[in-house]
Amino acid sequence: MDTVTRPRILVVGAGFAGVECVRRLERKLAPDEADVTLVTPFAYQLYLPLLPQVASGVLTPQSIAVSLRRSKKYRTRIIPGGAIGVDLKAKVCVIRTITDEIVNEHYDYIVLAPGSVTRTFDIPGLTEHAFGMKTLAEAAYIRDHVISQLDLADASHDPAERASRLQFVVVGGGYAGTETAACLQRLTHAAVKRYPRIDPKLIKWHLIDIAPKLMPELGDKLGRSAQEILGRRGIDISLGVSIAKAGPEEVTFTDGRVVPTRTLIWTAGVVASPLIATLGAETVRGRLAVTAEMCLPGQDGVFALGDAAAVPDEAKGQEGAVCPPTAQHAMRQGKVVADNVIATLRNQPMQPYVHKDLGLVVDLGGKDAVSKPLGIELRGVLAQAVARGYHWSALRTNVAKTRVMTNWLLNAVAGDDFVRTGFQSRKAARLKDFEYTDSYLTPEQVRAHVEGGAGGAGGAGGAGGAGGGDTPSLT
Repeated sequence: MDTVTRPRILVVGAGFAGVECVRRLERKLAPDEADVTLVTPFAYQLYLPLLPQVASGVLTPQSIAVSLRRSKKYRTRIIPGGAIGVDLKAKVCVIRTITDEIVNEHYDYIVLAPGSVTRTFDIPGLTEHAFGMKTLAEAAYIRDHVISQLDLADASHDPAERASRLQFVVVGGGYAGTETAACLQRLTHAAVKRYPRIDPKLIKWHLIDIAPKLMPELGDKLGRSAQEILGRRGIDISLGVSIAKAGPEEVTFTDGRVVPTRTLIWTAGVVASPLIATLGAETVRGRLAVTAEMCLPGQDGVFALGDAAAVPDEAKGQEGAVCPPTAQHAMRQGKVVADNVIATLRNQPMQPYVHKDLGLVVDLGGKDAVSKPLGIELRGVLAQAVARGYHWSALRTNVAKTRVMTNWLLNAVAGDDFVRTGFQSRKAARLKDFEYTDSYLTPEQVRAHVEGGAGGAGGAGGAGGAGGGDTPSLT
């Protein structure tokens, strides 16, 4: 008897782009129309813009980690692991499961939304001694680390040790770096009142960036406003400066300054997931070159979006313009890609992605914020209301919204807490320990693996995954 198999749709990544795509596929596809599989190391969607508030303890980790298994109607098969290569010719995704088993997952249509990883440079000691701010584990770990520095400084009798433990360096003057420095500075400012043996003047936060302006996307006025707010809090901002080398107890800036510190947080941008390099396809600044419909040219049934794809920004009307790697675009791209996958299945025309940017919001903690919704420049409490209102409305479930709002209200009434939860073990973990960027295969290795038939077939027996769109890949 002939067996009729349903088309297999494989979505790589459970970030904003991947989850929105899967949700729309489930709503619009009939149960017997196609099989949908999602590849991700974690069965939750992470709301990345609020990570700094997790690091500072304003929000609990589970508040911004929305479970993918809450819905009883959820019929997508979730594969726990990381995609480490894709053979476009054979239509096979090579996956390393969370138990380190390498398997093959066959597909008819693939949606690549593996997101991005922290961009690093060949700076001596950087990956060995710096922290990132890209995963939930990193945010929770950094909170423990910062509080532990206060504990250890309070107990120390060595002035040099105290100086290195009470200075903190954040590299990156974009949204992630600015919000991280702002939120964690507020945490240490409030916490030091509980440490009578520590002189508050010894606590020093440094925010540095090689760019000449802080958050240039906001414009000169709002950028200066943010810089003034941070300056009033005592954060030392150095522009046109980066890191020359990093050590366990000090950091050397490119202007020659040597800062004693045990805390280096690196947020100097992101790059597309290394998964993209395994395809052997054309890229634009590391992001996969796709059409306005988010299809890979010359490949049947291959779609890409989010941080990992250079999606043309049709709304700008400028030749060569691509959408920035933001959650705002990723969420909307996910819906359009789902519609285009369905259109391909049903032999209908696809639609291009067009979305006009709604603006930017930057939460600096407390009553401080700068926002630019629809081009309108706002500061202070009103900007804070807009920033938090936007984030709150973007959360996917009512449970997540309730948790976040409750956390905000509790923090406003009861203030900060300074509990060290124990995420920080005796063995220190740094950037290289959280983002497994050396786990990916080369295009030649992918081809050899698939042709060799290693790892097992797809279908119900296959298991594996990829980092979610707008979250790093983990294996």
